[in-house]
Amino acid sequence: MNFVVNKDWLAEQLQNDQVVIIDCRFELGNPDKGEELYREDHIPGAYYFHLEKHLSSPVTKHGGRHPLPDMDQFKLELEKAGIDHTKTVVAYDGGEGQFASRFWWLLTYMGHEKVYVLNEGFKGWVQAGYPTTKEVPTYQTAEFEVNIQKEMLASYDEVKAAVEDKKNALLLIDSRDEARYVGEIEPIDRIPGHIPGAINKFWGEGLEQGSFKNEEEQKKRFAELGQEGPIIVYCGSGVTATPNVIALKMAGFKQVKLYAGSYSDWVSYEENPVEKGKKG
Repeated sequence: MNFVVNKDWLAEQLQNDQVVIIDCRFELGNPDKGEELYREDHIPGAYYFHLEKHLSSPVTKHGGRHPLPDMDQFKLELEKAGIDHTKTVVAYDGGEGQFASRFWWLLTYMGHEKVYVLNEGFKGWVQAGYPTTKEVPTYQTAEFEVNIQKEMLASYDEVKAAVEDKKNALLLIDSRDEARYVGEIEPIDRIPGHIPGAINKFWGEGLEQGSFKNEEEQKKRFAELGQEGPIIVYCGSGVTATPNVIALKMAGFKQVKLYAGSYSDWVSYEENPVEKGKKG
């Protein structure tokens, strides 16, 4: 099953009103930057979705640094962008892959079956000489029918139960870089380390120069993992874990869940244990 499209294909679809394009550019250290870039230049016809305004809800004591958005509000934003189940939706970011993947995960979770990430993002689009514009498209409202895919989301309670049950066959994958996983550094969250029992698969290793690696390469990344049992993927706040969700699905894994609150939610409960160092 395909989860990505390339810039050449998208360039041929610019006049196709059945294809909706979503700009997800964002900078974690500068929340206004992505929208500023969109105002300056974007792929023709693209609508802008802001990570913190549209793809997340406000931060509270628990739930992590990027809690899932209110689904009723997200539904309204989708409808304003003209998205219904007849449309093919393509999301892009600056070429990092993580922000477009967050949109991909959310729309898939809402029950849409034709949503893709643009390989190489806006950077690749511009380098190829394809057109850009400052023109903000006129909203063409649609009616989106929500069909939540519950099997895609892991709750805090599910993760906690998996940690406490040493015999649990459920696999936890930490998508952060190794230094944060082992607890050498922690620039954001309350305490360094990882959720007990988790293995480390850095999300960035699933991409190369802004493009997702192919299915065979993804299978090699996860070759030591059994494909029968369920897998829960997390990161710091539920954003960079989403490219790993895509990569696992590309590799053929069926039972893949996102712990949306991720490590920032886990350590918001002071009683929760953390581990440091490499597993095994």
